[in-house]
Amino acid sequence: MRGLNKEKVASIKNAFVMSEEKKSMFKVRHKRKLMRRLAAFTAVALVIIGTVLSALVTQTGGLKEKEQELAEAKTTLSELKQEQKQSEEELVRLKDDEYIAELARKYYFMSDSGEIIFNIPEENENAQTSEQ
Repeated sequence: MRGLNKEKVASIKNAFVMSEEKKSMFKVRHKRKLMRRLAAFTAVALVIIGTVLSALVTQTGGLKEKEQELAEAKTTLSELKQEQKQSEEELVRLKDDEYIAELARKYYFMSDSGEIIFNIPEENENAQTSEQ
């Protein structure tokens, strides 16, 4: 109904009406510019937030991989320390003449005076022979 009445009513063309129309047009244009700026700012903010979140996810994945590598390295380190300890103990034993004589008798079938060597297969060799 308002649309019909508007056509029938003639607008007054005086200075006050013209200034009010200019003010309302200015407010409409200003509001449109404001909305465009806000939309542009929102788009830029979303792009920045997306980039930051992507970097965060990537770094988190990299951090998990590094933590896993650290755990593996610690395990390897403890194994190597254990091996080093055994090697040091072996080195101390190798300085003992009796231990060297024992190894020579065991692996090279050397005998001490008055000893007779009997070759008895070890348990591992028995298991392999029975499987064949």
